[in-house]
Amino acid sequence: MSTGESAGVGAVADAGGWRPALSRSVMLRYDRVRGTDLLLMPERVVVLRGSAGAVLRLCDGRREVAAIVAELAERYPDASGASGASVATEVPEFLGRLREEGWIR
Repeated sequence: MSTGESAGVGAVADAGGWRPALSRSVMLRYDRVRGTDLLLMPERVVVLRGSAGAVLRLCDGRREVAAIVAELAERYPDASGASGASVATEVPEFLGRLREEGWIR
């Protein structure tokens, strides 16, 4: 999971009841030309790489972070990062960085 830009060195997202959703000014779109997902914001476009788009599609404001992690772990049972990090640690960290940027609430 990554964006085309560094989203900072954020803290792990507070998973206790947080139901992430895209901020009001942010749209998730698939770019057929580039073959990748994009976050569209006023005067800014962020290219998403890897599974970032799949994670953000689950951020609908109804699912808690734990439910998002569980869904992704079920979809991708063999998923782990190059460092051996698991979905359970990478997803909350990723969401926390996006929250710090103001791209999700």
